[in-house]
Amino acid sequence: MTAAEALRACGLLSGFTDTGIQILAGICTSRSYPAGALLFAESMMSDSMIIVGEGHVALSTKGERGDLPLGELGPGDWLGELSLINPGQRMCSASATAPVTAFEIRQADFQKLVATKPQACMKLMMAICTQFGMKVMANKDALRSLVARG
Repeated sequence: MTAAEALRACGLLSGFTDTGIQILAGICTSRSYPAGALLFAESMMSDSMIIVGEGHVALSTKGERGDLPLGELGPGDWLGELSLINPGQRMCSASATAPVTAFEIRQADFQKLVATKPQACMKLMMAICTQFGMKVMANKDALRSLVARG
């Protein structure tokens, strides 16, 4: 699978033209992980977005009694998109449950691309913001209960 094929399958990039996909594919790095391998650990520095091309990735977070499963991602799914805008710490751990081929867009490469292809970068940032807003709305009841506890 090529970076362009993985990006075309990524829901976050569904509004991109072939030209836009090719621009982003130009800064992607292919990564392979065997089953059981850690893609990243909770609290690690987050400086890249990862798009799953093949395989499955389990997400988990540390709890009082060990790791708590958060879900599983598969081909076309993405994670770490906010790190393109603002690098920080990973909020969870991600591990391959099967062999994984993933494509990474590093924040530093994305920032360099802003200077030469600002329209593609702005489109990606808008897609990230839209998806983030949708996630917040989908979880607003959980967020409301957290605020009420505080």
